[in-house]
Amino acid sequence: MNGSDFLAEFDQEMAGTRRALERVPEDRFSWAPHEKSMTLHKLASHLANVPTWISVTLQTEELDVSGPFEEPAPATTKELVAHFDEACTGARAALAAATQAELAAMWTMKAGDEVFFSMPRGVVLRSFVFNHMIHHRGQLTVYLRLLGVAVPALYGPSADEQ
Repeated sequence: MNGSDFLAEFDQEMAGTRRALERVPEDRFSWAPHEKSMTLHKLASHLANVPTWISVTLQTEELDVSGPFEEPAPATTKELVAHFDEACTGARAALAAATQAELAAMWTMKAGDEVFFSMPRGVVLRSFVFNHMIHHRGQLTVYLRLLGVAVPALYGPSADEQ
């Protein structure tokens, strides 16, 4: 397996994520469904940034999350989608170029001395990056539903798109 084996899945998941991000109403950026939940803006910004993790995973051996890190927070829905598109362009190129050996190499996520996981990069891409994005996209579609925004079809029709 090499990086190009991920491209069909990448294209499908990114297209669905883009459709969801396009519907984020910027006049509701500060809304959250619960006091423990992220705001719509924080969730959408995080989701738009997740594709950058593909390049990070493929170009490094480990990520230490103990240092300061601030995700971009685009000011408008248009900027949010543009950031996502830019992230996808770089991620797709990195995936297309990834070799079997690079995907088999171990990658570690840690905070200082505490190791959260260490797995082959290919597994990290599927389990941590793709699945993480799908999880947050699911959250975003619930936010959209609660706000009365039409939910896009993702794996088949949605209640709003037959």
